[in-house]
This record gives sequence, structure tokens and C-alpha cells, in this order.
Amino acid sequence: MLGWIVILLIVALIGGVLGFTGIAGASNELAKLIFFVAIVLFLISAVVGLVRGRTSFPRKHPVN
Repeated sequence: MLGWIVILLIVALIGGVLGFTGIAGASNELAKLIFFVAIVLFLISAVVGLVRGRTSFPRKHPVN
């Protein structure tokens, strides 16, 4: 998702430099939208991970 944001921001910058304000504005708005969607999805997954009490690494049980 963050890759799309970078691509859209580059398209917006190139469009702005070349004078294509419509393309630059649309790319900028799409990049903002995708960025905020990514932030919301990250926060949701962080909260769910905390509620479930899981860690990113599995716990290893000692062998007797």
C-alpha cells in the first residue's frame, strides 16, 4: 500500500511540474486517501493484536 502512495506522489509531482494540474491533484488526493486507509488498517491490526495478546514471534517451549 505504501508503494502505491509513493508512486502516486511521484505522478503528482511530475504532473505538477509539467502543468497537468488535474492529474497532479487527482494523484495527490488518491495518495492521501490510500495513506489514511493504510494508517487505519495498521491501527486496527495493532489493537486486535493487543486484545488477543499475541506477539509477532511464537514462544518456544523448553524441551525436557
